[in-house]
Amino acid sequence: MRVVIAGGHGQIALHLERLLAAAGHVPLGVVRNPDHVPDLEAAGAEAVVLDLERATAADLAAVVAGADAVVFAAGGGPGSGAARKDSVDRGAAALLADAATQAGVRRYVMVSSMGTDRADPASDDVFQVYLRAKKAADDDLRARDLDWTIVHPGRLTDDPPTGLVCVGRLDRGEVTRADVAAVLVAVLGTPSTVGADFDLLNGDAPVPEALAGL
Repeated sequence: MRVVIAGGHGQIALHLERLLAAAGHVPLGVVRNPDHVPDLEAAGAEAVVLDLERATAADLAAVVAGADAVVFAAGGGPGSGAARKDSVDRGAAALLADAATQAGVRRYVMVSSMGTDRADPASDDVFQVYLRAKKAADDDLRARDLDWTIVHPGRLTDDPPTGLVCVGRLDRGEVTRADVAAVLVAVLGTPSTVGADFDLLNGDAPVPEALAGL
């Protein structure tokens, strides 16, 4: 399976690339900074340098062509302002969907966030802007004729992976970035998750068992 990952140098993305490569798949990460290419190659991934805030859908479609799936794991980053929350967390997600459609790639997995349904519609707080951007990206993807899955992780940690999660409509909690990546790999290999839209936290069920209960 060839998987193109937008935001290929993110922490979840690097975990995902390692897991995909270890399982014999071919991950390809899209990065903005050419200095990040060696990190992707060390994780077992191919790398393409492309700025998602400047690229056209045709530019990205040329990268996505021939893939079995795409994963959106990009983000404006914790230090970015409101403008980049919109241009990356919303705009780049829609650009990837446009590119996938142009390239004939139906499978799209979105890394979203918990709390998008509780975003304050009037607040100028950057985190609320981020949640609104994520919600807009999710809503856009749901409306498309693609085989999508939307994963809403809780508060991310760098703890070691547990292999144990809970999924569904959840309140709040934590999940390791490594466990999020493991769930993404499992989602890509589980056709029944097409159309699934779920929150993700660490819990007490092995990943395959948790996904089987969706």
